[in-house]
Amino acid sequence: MTIRVTRRWRPRSLFQLVLLAFLVVMLPLGVLMFQAAQALSELSRLADVSARQAVEETRRARTLGILALELERSARQYAVVEQESLLDIYVERLGEYRDLLAEQRELLGEEGDVAVLARQLELLERLPELPRELFEQQLAIFPAFAERTESMRRATNRHIDARIETIRERAETVQARLWLQTAALVSASLVLMLLFSWLIIRPVRQLERRILGIGSGAPRSTARPVQGPAELVQLDERLDWLASRLEELEAEKQQFLRHMSHELKTPLASVREGSALLADGVAGELSPPQREILELIDASGGELQRLIEQLLDYNLLQHNRQVTPERLDVATVVREVLAKHRLALANKGMAVSSFDGPLEWSLDHTATSRLLDNLISNAIAYGEDGGVLEIRARRRGDRLEVEVANSGEPIAEADRPRLFEAFYQGQARRKGPLKGSGIGLSVAADCARIQQGQLELVEDPRLAVCFRLTLPAGLHASLPLNPELALEASHPARN
Repeated sequence: MTIRVTRRWRPRSLFQLVLLAFLVVMLPLGVLMFQAAQALSELSRLADVSARQAVEETRRARTLGILALELERSARQYAVVEQESLLDIYVERLGEYRDLLAEQRELLGEEGDVAVLARQLELLERLPELPRELFEQQLAIFPAFAERTESMRRATNRHIDARIETIRERAETVQARLWLQTAALVSASLVLMLLFSWLIIRPVRQLERRILGIGSGAPRSTARPVQGPAELVQLDERLDWLASRLEELEAEKQQFLRHMSHELKTPLASVREGSALLADGVAGELSPPQREILELIDASGGELQRLIEQLLDYNLLQHNRQVTPERLDVATVVREVLAKHRLALANKGMAVSSFDGPLEWSLDHTATSRLLDNLISNAIAYGEDGGVLEIRARRRGDRLEVEVANSGEPIAEADRPRLFEAFYQGQARRKGPLKGSGIGLSVAADCARIQQGQLELVEDPRLAVCFRLTLPAGLHASLPLNPELALEASHPARN
């Protein structure tokens, strides 16, 4: 069958959903990496350009200082020796200084030192045209000229330092922006991761609930269709098909058990009725050996009828897990059950000891009677011939404890973990002509669980086998069995 789920969008496969989740989660991180690379590239380019300019400007300022010294030296040498070559050198260095100063002015602008140097340079350009006396007088300008050149070099250094500081502030701004972007984009990635994890885990948990529902027998109409990738939706459809098949098989099992009980009970009733007629002497008086054989047939027929009823009780408990509590005297319920086994106990030669009432408690009469019936039957089948059967009850706070103990062979340690499993046969051999069904104490355990109680095997200082039933107070009507309890491991007991 196919379940159509209406939605805006759904990935076609789990692989597509995982791939999409990976791409979407990585997208903010990719954007972050791209922006970080762009910012680092910009800072690197800016630092490279600034470094080149700083080297060039520093070299230019240093060259201007050297040219200022060469100008002064060549001028003073010319004043002493009056060689025209020295004047040519002066003019050449002056031109180089003028060109470098023009480039430096583009960097520093019209600062005080640059403007003064420009005016001093105009005076120095007129020196070659002056007479010797004036030429020597104008040589006094060179110390101030050299000082201004040195001041311009220091201004250039300050300008370079200011540019470096600007780059540093820009780097800090970029770093702060990258941290904010990292926090925002990584948070977005985490949110997307949680979103896609939820999209993947949600259908898996829905499938888990479906499986638990199938195991606990919950009706299919209460299950919501799985919404998710196509593989999980298809798996949900397969689970739905499996649930329908299990319901069909369960119905077939119920029908088989009903037919089997009918087919077995009808000839069994005829056998028991015939044995009763023979015992009453309808066909004539019986000899002692014949009567002994007849009693064996009747006892075996009764045992077979009890096994059939146990099987039907087990099947009933698997489907009708509701209780109808009422305020009852526990001692009265125990006496009713013991009355059913009076002949079997007498044939076994067992001494019965039971507690005195009244002891009122809220419990389900049918489930409690069936539980005690199976415990007493178990004691008769496995207990010691001529032994002891004790039934004890006591209050412990808000709980009731009922113990059924008998003498005989202790339960083997290897059997204890599985003795409450249905159809499990332990190592102990059943006394009597028929073999047990292996579901007696499984039915008893279910009767305890549907009343929110517990049946367990406990140690007794005097008797070999002791089962303890613990029931809580305030049992509510029509309380279904918790599905988780149905899946719990069985408590140690014996079938």
